Amino acid sequence: MSSSNVSDSLPATLVLTGIPGLEAFHIWISIPFCVMYLIALLGNVALILVIGTESALHAPMYLFLCLLSLTDLALSSTTVPKTLAILWLHAGQISFGECLAQMFCVHFIYAVESSVLLAMAFDRYVAMCNPLRYTTILNHTVIGQIVFAGIVRSVALVSPFIFLLKRLPYCGHHVMAHTYCEHMGIAKLACANITVNIVYGLTAALLAVGLDSILIAISYGFILQAVFRLPSRDARRKALSTCGSHLGVILVFYTPAFFSFLTHRFGHNRVPKHVHIFLANLYVLVPPVLNPIIYGAKTKEIRSRFVRLLRLGKGSVLILSRD
Repeated sequence: MSSSNVSDSLPATLVLTGIPGLEAFHIWISIPFCVMYLIALLGNVALILVIGTESALHAPMYLFLCLLSLTDLALSSTTVPKTLAILWLHAGQISFGECLAQMFCVHFIYAVESSVLLAMAFDRYVAMCNPLRYTTILNHTVIGQIVFAGIVRSVALVSPFIFLLKRLPYCGHHVMAHTYCEHMGIAKLACANITVNIVYGLTAALLAVGLDSILIAISYGFILQAVFRLPSRDARRKALSTCGSHLGVILVFYTPAFFSFLTHRFGHNRVPKHVHIFLANLYVLVPPVLNPIIYGAKTKEIRSRFVRLLRLGKGSVLILSRD
């Protein structure tokens, strides 16, 4: 097929229908989605402000946590406003170019967040297994290189999705049962063989999320060995508490993503469509909501400085009101 014919077969617009089979409950579903999004915004902005304004929290662990909050904000803000517009206003129409842009952002940010979680696991590994060289190994230059490598890898893995989707003919198919655009959802609208899309999508996921999760598991194997060699019970308890926060974040991030990814490719006939779409929304909402809560509640340094920031803010308001 010539490039001009492929170009002509691309739909001008797509229509996102929301959660199929649950149209009557869209308004009710939108309420917890909206509340969760607001909590995610407030929690992650607060975490970024606390870490950014407190020089004592500019250690590698907290800088990676700040990056995690930034990716959480970007991931939820890329998808949830459009989702709420669909659920509230039935505003499901989106141009094909905007849909590709949203698709790219969703997969790119998700891959970057996976890289950040791997970096956080490496941070804990160095802190537990090589504490005397911690500041030497994880200096600001190394942190910058890690972040740059994660961004470059994500761009390299996700960019081909755009070309793989633009080469397909769509034959007038433009209605997608989803609340936001993602690679396989768009590919399934095509009236052509999408084996290449399926194979590359699987390969990209394995090279990003799959590889990261394996490396995280290996690093935590070494971390747990180091923890249980600590002579003090209090030291072991404190180390396990710190690692437990990170493991909780990892499980919250990877569990719904793997479920959604596997059902999209292998279990779409067994898992009801509305269950799959509902879970796809949860994996862009639940991690941004829970990450600040997990770290804010479990990390004493963040909790104490957040309380101090609130007191300073309250004191400033009182002074201004007196004036």
